[in-house]
Parts: sequence; structure tokens; C-alpha cells
Amino acid sequence: MRTFAEILDIAAARKGGVQAVLASAPVPKTAEELAAIPDSRWLAAMARGIFQAGISWKVVDAKWPGIEEAFHGFDVGRVSMLEGEAIDALVSDARVIRSGPKIVAIRDNAVFLRSVSAEAGSFGRKVGDWPASDYAGLLDWLVKNGSRLGGSTGPYMLRSMGKESWILSDDVVKRLVEEGVVEGPPTSRKAMAAVQAAFNRWQAESGQSLTTISRVLAQSIG
Repeated sequence: MRTFAEILDIAAARKGGVQAVLASAPVPKTAEELAAIPDSRWLAAMARGIFQAGISWKVVDAKWPGIEEAFHGFDVGRVSMLEGEAIDALVSDARVIRSGPKIVAIRDNAVFLRSVSAEAGSFGRKVGDWPASDYAGLLDWLVKNGSRLGGSTGPYMLRSMGKESWILSDDVVKRLVEEGVVEGPPTSRKAMAAVQAAFNRWQAESGQSLTTISRVLAQSIG
């Protein structure tokens, strides 16, 4: 497995220099900044990812103001109480993506958020305090306890909210395969543990965030 510096050199040769590569990575929020994000915004980010799955993101972007209105600003308490006729009304509401399973998943995630907030003080507090060295564990936790947060939905949600993170895009996976970390897209716990170990090693070598390392890996291929 190459060192991070070696992979950075590959990316820099492709993308116009080290500074250009490093500057392209978003700066993660601190634990305190994540903790300060209202639960409604975490639910909104989950909902956006769920609605985007399998359809054009531009469609969701265009409908988003109406979606926010239909879900009452993603007030967690209110959304968590959706049942029966209220869900049926949303399924028939032209402002939203009219998918019953996705709407129910958003309701279920509101219940999940309420539970986490009752325990940790806020959902952002829980996410903010989760160590980067166990980011794979955070993804697994979202899959086990949330609804429809597997695949790329959970990782993109976390990245959009500013959590230090990796994204297992096609290019990142190609680099991981080339480095012998995995044999293909990591879907098993064993493979995800190997990915985490590789990122931990590169982070120890470089002092860079998971977000930056992820971006460098992607740019070393694409």
C-alpha cells in the first residue's frame, strides 16, 4: 500500500499540483459546530438523500421548497407523529416526491432522531463526538438504527452536514483496490474494517482529515 504522500503526488500530477488538490477538499465542521446544528436540519438532510435515491437530484432540488413546507420544516416531533391519513395526504401531495415507502422512512428517521437526542442532547452531538477512527462504525450505526440510510445515502448526508468523512465513490474504490485494501466495492464488515484501517494509517501519516484523504484518493484516479 502506498503512503499518503505517494498517492498525493499521483493526484497532484493529474490535477495541477499539491495545493490545488488539497484546496479542493471541504473543511469538516468541528464537533461543537455539528452539535449546534438543529435536529430539523439533520432530518432534512436525511430526507433529501432518501428522496434523491434513484431519481434525478435536479428534480428534488426543484421541489425542495415545497417539500420543506409539506414536512413543516422537518420539525422532528411533528414528523415523528405522522400516521395513517397524514401519510396518505403526503403521498398525494404534489409538492413532494410521492413515494409512500420514502415518506414512511422519513417518519421513521424522525423517531430515530428523537431517541438519539433524548440520549445525547442532540443528534449533532452524537455525530460530532463520533471518532473519525471509527467512521465505519458510524455508517453501520446509521444503517442499523435509521431507515434507508445505507449505500451512499448516509455518507453523502454526513458529508453535506460537514462531518469528517470518506465517500466510497467509484474512483475512491478504484484507488483502494489498486492499493490492495479491498478487492472491489466494500460491502462486508471485514472490507469496511480494512477501509477504515487504511484511512487511519493515511491519517496518521499525514494529519489530514478523512474528507481530504478521500478527495485525494478520488483525484488520484479521476
